[in-house]
Amino acid sequence: MTHVLAADPPTLANFGQDPVWITIIKAVMLFLFLMLGILFGVWYERKLISRMQNRYGPNRAGKFGLLQSVADGLKMGLKEDIFPRTVDRVLYLLAPVIMVVPAFLAFSIVPFGPMVDLFGHQTPLQLVDLPVAVLFMLAMGAVSVYGVVLAGWSSRSPYALLGGLRSAAQVVSYEIAMGLSFVAVFIFAGTLSTSEIVAAQGQFWYVVLLAPSFLIYVICMFGEAARIPFDLPEGEGELVGGFQTEYSSSLKFALIMMGEYLHTFTAAGIAVTLFLGGWRAPLPMDWEWAHTGWVPVLWFFIKFVLAFSFIIWVRASLPRVRYDQLMSLGWKVLIPVNLAWILLVAGVRNVMLNENERMIGVGVLAIIAVGALAIWMRFDTVNQRRKEAEKAEIEAEFEQLSNEPTAGGFPVPPLDLPHYHGVQHKEIPSGTN
Repeated sequence: MTHVLAADPPTLANFGQDPVWITIIKAVMLFLFLMLGILFGVWYERKLISRMQNRYGPNRAGKFGLLQSVADGLKMGLKEDIFPRTVDRVLYLLAPVIMVVPAFLAFSIVPFGPMVDLFGHQTPLQLVDLPVAVLFMLAMGAVSVYGVVLAGWSSRSPYALLGGLRSAAQVVSYEIAMGLSFVAVFIFAGTLSTSEIVAAQGQFWYVVLLAPSFLIYVICMFGEAARIPFDLPEGEGELVGGFQTEYSSSLKFALIMMGEYLHTFTAAGIAVTLFLGGWRAPLPMDWEWAHTGWVPVLWFFIKFVLAFSFIIWVRASLPRVRYDQLMSLGWKVLIPVNLAWILLVAGVRNVMLNENERMIGVGVLAIIAVGALAIWMRFDTVNQRRKEAEKAEIEAEFEQLSNEPTAGGFPVPPLDLPHYHGVQHKEIPSGTN
């Protein structure tokens, strides 16, 4: 994934120079993109999952069912707004807003393209950029969790409250792992600005150089956006509906759905920006026209749709995990692996900066990698032997109990009765009782 960009990408110095009317135009363009993206995204998700399951999906409202999302939005907006008697009305109304507004703000730091000519004014195709833009995105994701927690708490419902508490614990766990997955990107890019991180991927995309960080981010992305297999805040099977149980299908429920989709869009946009080269054209498209003007918007949009399609594909393929598995993965696997990977990346980066110590550093890193692999293989072998011993012990105990006529005080039938699997039933001649 290497190429050389013909045009200079924007830097932090290019931001803050636009007149107010240009900023308003870009904000309106971003708002329209996200709103239309939600309408199209709902239809696209339902259509793609239905085709994976050999169904048609939406096909009644409009051509190919394209107006189904519009019809659903109008229905939720026009339905009667019901308030349960026991809710805290202020927080009950405020919670959906807290979920939506930070999601809009988080997407404002995503770069769509390089410098473009907008009504005769040269401006970066990005609403805003900051020296700590990625931290701003993480902060907005954390703030939106308050909306989920307040939605569950203000509903005065045990099911909704459990969903809110689950969401808080889940986000605390996966925000740490997600933040650590960005550290390797910061080390190589030398900045936290999203536009400059895209500029730093002129030679290699970070999905190639920092593949473990990308894989960890992908896992954390599902936990942060509460998507299957990590949609525990909405565990319908045991929580009725999760934190939104007491929200009727009205405008408030539509805002909650918007917030969830915006978080998914933000996760996909950050993946494209930090690891997939942003708006840069893929190899081998090194032509000048492919990296200038409005053409890079096409590359960003293609990568964004592919990332969103992957999220849908995972939803159609994997089941929901248990809550203990979710927390164990976040604290016992992702965070320790992240810390070890950051140490390795820092060592490699230091070796790359010091030419004289390159061979010594490479040798040391190779020894560390081989040692870590050997320790892991040894640990895995011991763990596998322990599991096999436990399995053999359980099978022996079960066999002993099955041979006893009154194991534990209750009659236990022998294992060779005809109703067990693998043993054919004797045919009964016709005419007999």
